[in-house]
Amino acid sequence: MRRAAALLILLLGVAGMMRGASVQLRVEGMRGGDIEVGSKFYISYIVADMTDEPKPPTSVPGATVNYFTLSGHSSSFTSVNGQTTSSVRLTYTATLTATKEGSYTFGPVTVGGVKSNVVKYTIVPRGQAASRQPGSTPAVAGARNSGGQSQQPDTRQEDDDTPKFIGKGNDNIFLRASVSKTTAWEQEALVYTVKLYTTYSPIKFIGATDAPKFDGFVVEESDNVSHELTFETYNGKQYSTAVIARYIIFPQMEGKLVVKGNTYTVSTDEREYYHDPFFQTVSVRRPIQLNVTPNDLVVNVRALPTPQPANFSGGVGQFTISSSLATDRLRANEAASVVYTIQGSGNIKYVHLPDLNALYPSELEVYSPKTDVSATVGASNVSGTARFDYSFMPMEEGNFKIPAVELCYFNPSTGRYETTSTRGYEVQVRKGVGGGASQTRDRLKFDSALMTPEKLSRDHTPLVYVWTYWLWYIIPFIVLMTAVVVYRKRIEQQADLVGLRSRKAGKVAARRLKKARACVASGDSHKFYEEMLSALWGYLGDKLKMPTSELSRGNVSEVLAARGIPEEDVAKLVAVLDDCEMARYAPASTGKTLQQTYDEGAGVIGELENAFKKPAVTLQTSSDSSAPQN
Repeated sequence: MRRAAALLILLLGVAGMMRGASVQLRVEGMRGGDIEVGSKFYISYIVADMTDEPKPPTSVPGATVNYFTLSGHSSSFTSVNGQTTSSVRLTYTATLTATKEGSYTFGPVTVGGVKSNVVKYTIVPRGQAASRQPGSTPAVAGARNSGGQSQQPDTRQEDDDTPKFIGKGNDNIFLRASVSKTTAWEQEALVYTVKLYTTYSPIKFIGATDAPKFDGFVVEESDNVSHELTFETYNGKQYSTAVIARYIIFPQMEGKLVVKGNTYTVSTDEREYYHDPFFQTVSVRRPIQLNVTPNDLVVNVRALPTPQPANFSGGVGQFTISSSLATDRLRANEAASVVYTIQGSGNIKYVHLPDLNALYPSELEVYSPKTDVSATVGASNVSGTARFDYSFMPMEEGNFKIPAVELCYFNPSTGRYETTSTRGYEVQVRKGVGGGASQTRDRLKFDSALMTPEKLSRDHTPLVYVWTYWLWYIIPFIVLMTAVVVYRKRIEQQADLVGLRSRKAGKVAARRLKKARACVASGDSHKFYEEMLSALWGYLGDKLKMPTSELSRGNVSEVLAARGIPEEDVAKLVAVLDDCEMARYAPASTGKTLQQTYDEGAGVIGELENAFKKPAVTLQTSSDSSAPQN
């Protein structure tokens, strides 16, 4: 009897709950308005007083289903005259992505035998969603809760909108490229800056996928960039900003030169919103990755004023020059050195001094300098020191004057050529140490007492008629003459520093190539191309006995052709130089690996070294034989 009563009460309770059970659908766009193609929206299942769970939707018209989850739970209790009733409401939310524009309906769905209502929604093309002021009613059918009350106003911020772009950017994130001057002189230092503007926070990663294209410029990359975000107002909107790249660029030709921006990858967090019956709108963050490209720039480059001074050093900027001489008391045939130091800012790496052989007295022989450039790339220019160590040798004794050396450069601030100079020196050259060794000959002295008749023999043969006697003189004489010739030749070789460098050019180039090969192993492309260019130009300057100021592709090609070097070897050399110069500032432009470039450079030096070892007559004959016969 008791069991029957309990069963009756349970059935009555279930029947009461079934009478209050309901299922209601509600659709809402991510911003509460129309739904754009590609954006997210939500369909909520509000289930009241039911134990059954709704099944996730397998298909929704005009959209794809991302996921389906329980997003809300509420319960209420009411007691009247001792009778207590309860109500439980569960909210399940399907997150969707709009894929096709149009007007659609969804529903009804059935949960535990109870059918829901039908909701309507419209998907519009991207960028055509109707904007609403905060507090306005969503323009979506079925946007009411189960209690019949209006939806609360959407308070989300426009700055956290989902970015829908790949390229130049939008109002939430973009890059601005700028240059310090849009009109400049040739070789003038310009500052190219790339600045990030964003409303996303935090920025987790910024990296360039390729390098900017500086066609017609020599480029120096600066480390003076931002390490933290700062705030800036741009076009009436506040952004977090940071300088993510800075370059010092030097235009190499006149005309309109274009700097093309590169693509940067930015990783940040996107805020995604969900509807909750208790907290209304809830947001969460999810990581996103964007590709953004800055704007291109045009620089109008003017040629340097003409006529250029005859002693123009090629420097564009602001420079000073000084000199130092260890002592002004020298000896003949002993090497000394004078050091010229250039300081300032601008294209200091490309400044050269005039030919000192034409300035110094003919009694002082000047050799090619040893150059050491120490440059620092700052926020607005390249500054540093260029040191030229000139060795010279007095050939005669006497008093000589080393003239002042002038440095002529172009100052872009004033638009004029300016000159700065060093001090001059007066040197006293004394007699050097003699190189020859005096010799004395001892005369044979005969003791008359020894020349007695008793001690003379009739069959005695004089030693002068014995050939072994003369060997004691011939052999030492040959050895002595050989030693003298070798010694004098060695002195001449040591005195000829230029010739010594020419003979050892191959060994010096091999040591420089060894440094370049170490850069290949470490993957340091910037240092590799510097070492390769140093090896190639250094080898040519030493081998051809040419100063650094005269080295150029045209001069080198003419001199090599005059020396009888085959045309194919000269062409290979020029090709390797061009590849290294180009790859130094745009590594991806040559399409060659560091190992390939190293092999070509080492091969060219080896071929030139072999060609130089051949007699000049043979080389000339071989080149003449290739000419067509008349």
